Order: sequence, then structure tokens, then C-alpha cells
Amino acid sequence: MDRSSILVLDGGLSNALEERGHDLAGPLWTARLLREAPGEIAAVHRSYFVAGARVATTASYQASVEAFRRAGLSDADAEKLIQRSVLIAREVRDDLAGDGIERYVAASVGPYGAALADGSEYRGRYGVTAARLRDFHRPRLELLASAGPDLIAVETIPDVDEAEVLVRLLDEIGLRSWFSFSAHQLGTRAGQSLEEAFRVAASAQSVIAVGVNCCTPDDVLPAVRLSVETTGLPAVAYPNSGEAWDANRRVWSGSDRFDPALAVPWIDAGARYIGGCCRVGPDDIAALASVVSYQSALRTDSS
Repeated sequence: MDRSSILVLDGGLSNALEERGHDLAGPLWTARLLREAPGEIAAVHRSYFVAGARVATTASYQASVEAFRRAGLSDADAEKLIQRSVLIAREVRDDLAGDGIERYVAASVGPYGAALADGSEYRGRYGVTAARLRDFHRPRLELLASAGPDLIAVETIPDVDEAEVLVRLLDEIGLRSWFSFSAHQLGTRAGQSLEEAFRVAASAQSVIAVGVNCCTPDDVLPAVRLSVETTGLPAVAYPNSGEAWDANRRVWSGSDRFDPALAVPWIDAGARYIGGCCRVGPDDIAALASVVSYQSALRTDSS
């Protein structure tokens, strides 16, 4: 992956699965289908690749040995399912090989709060120790890395405290990673300085891009500028549609504000990994891929 190239990421996995008729209610969310309908996850990965995404993000965001254990699985079965998330995406990528397009698999690592399934992933400050966060994150990082992804996507992190634990683990694992926070304006969801958060993320030698995801599209540009200025690394940016998730009512509210044309100033500011998060689907990614392709051609012509 060249630092100067622009990679189109995929969009939301959950909304794409829901559009295919799946009810994702429950603490495992999309990870439940790793056991019950892995072919459906593969179909979504394929749809995003066909739309123009060059990175598939695995169905492991809310997966952990502990969560699967609570669902009645043995530790051994839980470990296999976490690894399966990577294997599914790799198989889809390899099936499409041969067309001259280089594609990648990013193993999704969500925050501790995602496994709690209570909305705390958007608040942070869980009231647990750093040792507890380390014990939670390390096993699945090791499992995901053992399945052979191209990189790790640490995403939707709401809290600098959790980031500090994760960066140490990432360097122990040694697999290149991007690191993105769920931000509001120029702060983390836990209310800390986003500049501080970016500095922590960039302190890991294995981190190749730093930025934001699952924020509103309006929050992306100032965050990208701050990330590039603070870290000197390419930025990663994949906002949600602009709608807001109500964890109590379990519904989305507000309007869709995801506009692929917004990617142009993001690219100008230094974003090199660009996609969508919740409520952003294959059609949106196809439009985004068109914008990115045109911008890439302009930069090639002017060089």
C-alpha cells in the first residue's frame, strides 16, 4: 500500500446484512452470522468489492471469546469463529483475483464497549482497568492476526484510555494497522482532545494511518486536517450516514448526509483510506469509488 495512493474502503456491514433480510438484534450483532450464515457475510463483502471498494472489513467488530461464551459456545468454537471472520473475507478477495485490482482484508477490532452492546462504545470511560481492557483485546487481536489479514482496522474507539492499551498491543502483534476514533467535532466521544488521541494512536510503530469513523460527515474534514498535522501519517476517514443511533430505542434518527463529493476535500487534506460506516451501503461506495478514481486520475495527470 503506497502512502500516496487512495484506497476506497467498504461501507457498513450491518445495514447491508439488514437489507438482505437479517435481524441483527442481540449482543453479537453481525458476529452472530459468522456461525449462522457465513455465506451472507461473504455476499456483502463481494457486493462492496464489486462496487469498487478495495478493502473488506471483517465481521469481527463485536466478536470476542467472552461474547461467544455468553452465547453458549465453547472457547474453542469462539476462537474459530473469530478467525473465520478473516477467512471469509480472504476467500472472497481471492475469488476476485485476476482482474488486476489489488484488494485487501482488514480485521475489524471494535472497542470494549461494543461487546457490552449497551451504547457505551459511543461514550467510553467504561470504569474498568487498563489490565481488564488488555485482557479483553489481546486474545482476539492474536486470533485475528493468526488468520492472515492484510492489516488490522482498530475502529470506533471512543476513549484515549482504551487507545493507550491498544497501541501497545498492536506493536506486540506487529501487523500494520489503521486506528480510527469515533469523534464528535474535535473531541473523542469520551470528551478528550482529539489531538491527544491522534498522538497516542500514532505512537504505535505498526499504525500506518490515523483518523475517524462512525462520526457525521460534517466532522470528517477538520478531523482529517488535525490528524495529518498532528501525526504526519495518512488519514483514514469513514463516517456514517449522518443519522444518529438511539441505543435505548434501538433506532436510527435524522437524515442521510453522506455525500461522496465530500471526499474531494478529505483527499486534499491528506485522507488516503476513505469509505463509509453505519448506514452507508454498496451504492454509496460505488459513487465514492467513482469520485476517488477521478481524483486519482487528476493527480496522475498533474504529476
